[in-house]
Amino acid sequence: MLCNDVSERAFQIERGGQWSKGKSAETFNPAGPWLATPEEIDDVNALGMWLDVNGERRQTGSTATMVFDPFTIVHYLSQFLVLEPGDLVNTGTPPGVGMGLRPPVYLRPGDLIELGIDGLGTQRQHVVAPR
Repeated sequence: MLCNDVSERAFQIERGGQWSKGKSAETFNPAGPWLATPEEIDDVNALGMWLDVNGERRQTGSTATMVFDPFTIVHYLSQFLVLEPGDLVNTGTPPGVGMGLRPPVYLRPGDLIELGIDGLGTQRQHVVAPR
């Protein structure tokens, strides 16, 4: 899995820098249990995305607003490493990340996160306290 989180471009430009820790620690990157194949997705360059926390919409976006489209990202990465079927490449998230809000809003134990991507389905996670 490759993680190069260039989330929320306005926040990145204002603060300067990229975040990798948001998706790198154990349990921080839930995925699966299935992966979509190319013929299951109409247009990877136009997938709507959304995320709610406790029923409140925090993020709405689209792959159409990515700095580099998925094809360009895979092409670029393929110049430096071998990508295999099933490899995941994380690219970031739409505007609305809690850390970028004023004041910042962080997830707490008990929060319910629901998210979805057009044509790919939805996920639901409950935030639990660390052991």
